[in-house]
Amino acid sequence: MTPVQNNPRGILFILLGMILFSIQDALIKFIYQDAALYELYFGRTFIALILLVGYLKFSKQEIILKTHYPFLTTLRVICFFFGFSFFYISLTYMSLAMANALFFSSPFFVSILATIFLKEKVGIRRWSAIFIGFIGVYLVLNPDFTNFDYMKLAPVACALCYSISMTITKITSDKDNVYTQMLHLYFGAVLISILFFIFTGEGQFNNFSDPALQFIFREWFTNPSYAWPFIIVMGCIGAFAFYFILNAYSIASPSVVSLYEYSLIIWSILTGYILFNNIPTTRTFVGVSIIISAGIYIYFREKVKDQMIVTDTPNR
Repeated sequence: MTPVQNNPRGILFILLGMILFSIQDALIKFIYQDAALYELYFGRTFIALILLVGYLKFSKQEIILKTHYPFLTTLRVICFFFGFSFFYISLTYMSLAMANALFFSSPFFVSILATIFLKEKVGIRRWSAIFIGFIGVYLVLNPDFTNFDYMKLAPVACALCYSISMTITKITSDKDNVYTQMLHLYFGAVLISILFFIFTGEGQFNNFSDPALQFIFREWFTNPSYAWPFIIVMGCIGAFAFYFILNAYSIASPSVVSLYEYSLIIWSILTGYILFNNIPTTRTFVGVSIIISAGIYIYFREKVKDQMIVTDTPNR
């Protein structure tokens, strides 16, 4: 029997998940001067891992670590880890709204990667939407090519890495379930963070004046009594955000709830204004509008394509 879908509840869960992610991003921006990047990454991921394992034990689900795709799983873990490293670094010098707006260039990269690796056909309309979407990215970046700060591209690099990891997920999800893939991401993040601690944890390479580079190479545990309560809260928030999102996609139609992920940009604008008094410029608002519009158009073209495939498939 096909389970009854609860789209209103699913939309509510997506909105709650996006609110939690915006709060998590705000906390990172709030404490980045008091913790090292990979100290923060280690702490929030370790907490989330404990909560995930606890949830699987409580719900009496089997914990499966074995993957049927070892190479692709390793590549996904690396892309996901360093992709969000780029995003967290961008929060040291960029508003929450701008960072999240640039991150939402990911649907454009996903479409491009799908044509290369999944052999999906992308028509002229979707290519046009991708091109227009990147115009929106250009407007948000507002580049000055005589003195362009390439660090502004960090959220775009995150979007690219995220798109690669999601493309791999689409390939591997036929045999590796969602909880197994999440465990891989969490275990991988913890292990890579520990490697960073071994080689950079004493701050031996922190000879930089740039705040972003200091964030990367700062000594670990310099202010744990202040930073770690925030890190623990971040880990809990991130775990609950993923819980809401996974439940949203399990109880509601993905084609309905996925659009509401764009609410993250709205929440980021609000939290950025309330906590940091960041007010996006008119140019940023225009760029954000173009990015969202192009992303929604790609979504609807994908939906139309899927419906045509279903319609054209003969009954068996």
